[in-house]
Amino acid sequence: MDPEAPKPVIHVMAYGPDEWTERDIVDPQSVRDFLGKWPVTWVNICGLGDARVLTEFGKIFALHPLALEDVVNLHQRAKVEQYGSHQFIVAQMVTFPERMETEQLSLFLGHNFVLTFEERVGDCLDPLRDRIRTGTGRVRAAGPDYLIYAILDAVIDAYFPVLERYGEHLEALEDDVVARPDNQTLSRVRAIKHDLLVLRRAIWPQRDALNSLFRDAAPMITEDTRIYLRDCYDHVIRIMDLLETYRELATGLMDVYLSSVSNRMNEVMKVLTIIATIFIPLSFIAGLYGMNFNAQRSPWNMPELALRLSVRSPADGGRGHHSARFLPAARLDRPAHGGEAKRQWRHRRRRGYPR
Repeated sequence: MDPEAPKPVIHVMAYGPDEWTERDIVDPQSVRDFLGKWPVTWVNICGLGDARVLTEFGKIFALHPLALEDVVNLHQRAKVEQYGSHQFIVAQMVTFPERMETEQLSLFLGHNFVLTFEERVGDCLDPLRDRIRTGTGRVRAAGPDYLIYAILDAVIDAYFPVLERYGEHLEALEDDVVARPDNQTLSRVRAIKHDLLVLRRAIWPQRDALNSLFRDAAPMITEDTRIYLRDCYDHVIRIMDLLETYRELATGLMDVYLSSVSNRMNEVMKVLTIIATIFIPLSFIAGLYGMNFNAQRSPWNMPELALRLSVRSPADGGRGHHSARFLPAARLDRPAHGGEAKRQWRHRRRRGYPR
């Protein structure tokens, strides 16, 4: 048992066709004042932080120890189990005060009682309590099996507003993913996709549990109530279809986000390609004509530098037909002897070549 779990808050509602009563109690033994005196007694315990309270309820209602262990060990899959004189049901309740949360709801169905355990205070069952107080519907005229159906129906119907909110969020994200495909938008899409996966894991086992409730023979559930449970089963199927639709939409938004980012990168690369296309020829010309050439050593050594329209070097005093001061190869590899080589060297020095 989690020591940080909230302390139990016990609320009792007892009713019949003509009258009803409710009370908050502290001592679990006070429940005996209602048992046997009312056709249906509904005991709701919010909070699982006191093992003594749970043990006393187990003794009062003769609950199986394995069932009580599943009540305390949270995150159980939705299921239905028969334990002698009572039936044990686990469901997953969803709430959305600020962010989506799931909560385990454990139910015990007996001959004239319904016992429910919640993790904390606050649930989606207030409309059902109002129906009991006002006598609306057939809940007060029916037995505890119909109360089980009414609780499960309220739990399942609470999924629809949550899914509607996620649908609105996904519609709003469709425009943001295309117009502003940033990291914040991606985080919102991923968060919604994660929450939808949590909802899917919560509702999927409840389909099998409800299928077992209305198909399998159980002494606690009448044939009339099975018809209502089948309708509840249909609601679960609708929720699963909506979940799959929204999950596919979230996956599609992820693909749209990646496509939008890729398109923006393509636009940037297009601009860079245009800039590179303009400057690459200029860089080639500047690099080629910025080299040192010696037109006297070979006629193929940039002969256009000797043209009349070429730019002349200030070092030539306007005499030469060169576009720069050249650093010929002979500057680094001067011959030590030879009349022709010396004559060329003296000619270069007169033309203003560096020593």
